[in-house]
Amino acid sequence: MRIALLRTPGGDRFARLDGPRAHGLDAAPWLGGRETVETWTWGEADLRCPVRPSKIVCIGRNYAAHARELGHDVPSEPLLFLKAPSSLAGPGDTVRLPPESSRVEHEAELAVVIGSRAKNVSPGGALAHVLGYSCACDVTARDLQRKDVQFTRSKSFDTFCPVGPWIETELDPAALEVKCRVDGHTRQDGSTRHMIFDVPTLVSFASHMMTLEPGDVILTGTPEGVGPLVAGASLEVEIGGIGVLEFGVGT
Repeated sequence: MRIALLRTPGGDRFARLDGPRAHGLDAAPWLGGRETVETWTWGEADLRCPVRPSKIVCIGRNYAAHARELGHDVPSEPLLFLKAPSSLAGPGDTVRLPPESSRVEHEAELAVVIGSRAKNVSPGGALAHVLGYSCACDVTARDLQRKDVQFTRSKSFDTFCPVGPWIETELDPAALEVKCRVDGHTRQDGSTRHMIFDVPTLVSFASHMMTLEPGDVILTGTPEGVGPLVAGASLEVEIGGIGVLEFGVGT
């Protein structure tokens, strides 16, 4: 099932997508939103960022080839950091290059959307707390990341977390293609099967550090091929079984 947040004349609405028809929900899906009798026709221009998390939990160096391309060792346990929720952006939005950085890069990632509160869950029970999955880009000011050592500033500029185009609820995250195209040229082409730590492990591990609330998002790491962004570029993050997240780059 695909669940999107759509722009409508009456305000943004969550809806189940069925081809060109949208079936309205009375609340966010992670808050138990139920389908109403209201339906309407939607278009790509109506798509909004489909998540509204209390926190965005990110996983660093979760693909060995990416760790190597940045000159880092493979971690022995998941490497957690946070992105500010104010960094969220949606389909068709523009990532704004901040004047504080001279090197901003893309990182295509599978996003995991939490559906029910998770605290100290086991890997075996972790997926029961997952609502679904989306495409994301963990935009990073690489020069500031290296300068600061810790990740907060480099990861949390406004617009540095595009997510979309919707949430796919019926999906096995174990072997999904993850691609990033910049101006039509493929830069990243990987698969979640190459993750060092799989989705159940990540959800379980994070839940032992902090309570994962409904609607929270976990970004699961990026495959190799990250590269710089320049104003005027157009990006596509594609994940098999979900779709394509499209957005632009500006100043």
